[in-house]
Amino acid sequence: MLFNKIHHIAIICSDYARSKAFYTEILGLKVIREVYRETRQSYKLDLELNGQYVIELFSFPAPPPRPSRPEAVGLRHLAFEVNDLDAVVTHLQAHQQYVEPIRVDEFTEKRFTFVADPDGLPIEFYEK
Repeated sequence: MLFNKIHHIAIICSDYARSKAFYTEILGLKVIREVYRETRQSYKLDLELNGQYVIELFSFPAPPPRPSRPEAVGLRHLAFEVNDLDAVVTHLQAHQQYVEPIRVDEFTEKRFTFVADPDGLPIEFYEK
């Protein structure tokens, strides 16, 4: 193998403040660093989960919308492993997030569900 692990996932958002609040206040990711790059009129927010750098959130002036449905080529979704899916659903609903009905993976028999980030990127929660 030439590489060790996934280093991070980059996400471009349309409303920086709204997306920052979603990923930090609702999902609970911790801010590593936040930088405003004047020349690019762009924020760059580095986020961690359990001490591991996982998401790089960007804002850019007038980014084009992300094609999502019908399924588009490219990143399909971002998935987080969770210990207690019911607790995650309760937490998300308490923050006024629409949570899809819980499903069961036909191969692993594990439960999972989805929400959408502020720009419609599907976020999966997969029970350990």
